[in-house]
Amino acid sequence: MRVREEEKRDRDSVHALNVAAFETPAEANLVDALREQARPVLSLVAEEAAEIVGHVVFSPVSLGGHADRRIMGLAPMAVAPEHQRKGIGSALVRAGLERCRDLGFGAVVVLGHPSFYPRFGFQPAARFGVACEYDAPTEAFMLIELVPGYMRGVAGMARFHPAFEGV
Repeated sequence: MRVREEEKRDRDSVHALNVAAFETPAEANLVDALREQARPVLSLVAEEAAEIVGHVVFSPVSLGGHADRRIMGLAPMAVAPEHQRKGIGSALVRAGLERCRDLGFGAVVVLGHPSFYPRFGFQPAARFGVACEYDAPTEAFMLIELVPGYMRGVAGMARFHPAFEGV
């Protein structure tokens, strides 16, 4: 299995993967919208035997009152149902965090499963004084500092790209 940046030729496969991985096509449509509307977007695929088996997107998140903070949001992430529980999602998260760090981002937020993301260093965002714009359980909205101390003394409401409003 290899993780790499998404290429234009992957788009149909990525769309189909997201449709298969989620109950509705909303996430697949969100990926398409983020690709067109958000800047920058980091879109990674996991490929096995020339087949796209996993996908993740990172897009900019704003923090109210702190326009200087470079923060990405991890979402959505999908792994083909028949390839789940094989470490593909973990490989996508690790590669994405590393790439976000390389791109100069100081933190990443995720609204996700509280038993999955802490293994990568995510902690409840509330510990950093960061709230989620969506009504979500506190333990499900998490943050990781890619630069130690990046969120020290910074608090506010995290806002995802407007494309998320359609999900």
